[in-house]
Amino acid sequence: MRVHAYAAPAAGQPLAPTTIERRAVGSNDVLIEIRYAGICHSDIHTVNGDWGPQPFPVVPGHEIVGVVAEAGADVTRHRVGDRVGVGCMVSSCGQCTNCRNGDEQYCTEGMVATYAGTDRDGTTTQGGYSTHVVVDADYVLSVPEGIEAAAAAPLLCAGITTYAPLRGWGAGPGKKVAVVGLGGLGHMAVKLAHALGAEVTVLSQSLKKQEDGLRLGADDYYATSDPATFDRLAGRFDLIVNTVSASIDVDAYLGLLAVDGTLVNVGAPAEPLSLNVFSLIGARRSFAGSMIGGIALTQEMLDFCAEHGLGAEVEVIAADQVNEAYQRVLASDVRYRFVIDTSTLA
Repeated sequence: MRVHAYAAPAAGQPLAPTTIERRAVGSNDVLIEIRYAGICHSDIHTVNGDWGPQPFPVVPGHEIVGVVAEAGADVTRHRVGDRVGVGCMVSSCGQCTNCRNGDEQYCTEGMVATYAGTDRDGTTTQGGYSTHVVVDADYVLSVPEGIEAAAAAPLLCAGITTYAPLRGWGAGPGKKVAVVGLGGLGHMAVKLAHALGAEVTVLSQSLKKQEDGLRLGADDYYATSDPATFDRLAGRFDLIVNTVSASIDVDAYLGLLAVDGTLVNVGAPAEPLSLNVFSLIGARRSFAGSMIGGIALTQEMLDFCAEHGLGAEVEVIAADQVNEAYQRVLASDVRYRFVIDTSTLA
């Protein structure tokens, strides 16, 4: 079937309306009528070529919420009419150690990304800035009714990207967690860390979003543009989640960790980061990275958000506003996630 979509024709070029072909529904596939698609900074990095050559034209979008329109004969978990979501991956080998352990995002054969990836039939995957998508049912999530649909879409990337390190490094009561940046990822990290019971501090370039940070669940809020911040908070945190997609002074942030503390990078800047190894050795600190989460953990995150009444703070836009939205994301002019109403694509 051919469906309406918005695609980037080439690196750095504005997105434009188009139509794309979706594969026929196989026995274990689900056809999803997409209702909302979040705009992630990763979409912008991809279409701008920041992360290397891409198979243009590219339809971005890996924060997808919709309704099952058709289910293959072997599908048992999802039925027509169910509200579902799709995140950053649509397939993996399913056989390697990582896949068997529920870490499909680290598949040794390479996970299949929701867009700009090579699908099982050899075609290029196209993402959620479209009216419909066909996805292997094993990579489709159930979206609980406790979350409003537009607010749920960013959870499929921003939510799981921050939930995974918070769970993996034990954020909870008695733990001091800092979140670097209060953007699309950072605002979800604050909400989730607070709901997990941790003491939460936001570290942002300025104090202009301080009121928001405290409203979202932060206990403290500091400006990193003030050098005194790094002296005042030295050795304080058990975990720091860095959500920004720009260069930071890694050594300065490592200095904020307590003994055995960990700085986890989830933001993905285009340029390399560097550090002085003595920043690690001096207090048995760790510098780590984390990428989304497996399917089971993503479902756990969605259920956790529904239980605690959590969703992303969103600004819903029409499809023809996507290029303006990209510019506003780059200018940090969104609080806190743009979500496309895909009914405007038709």
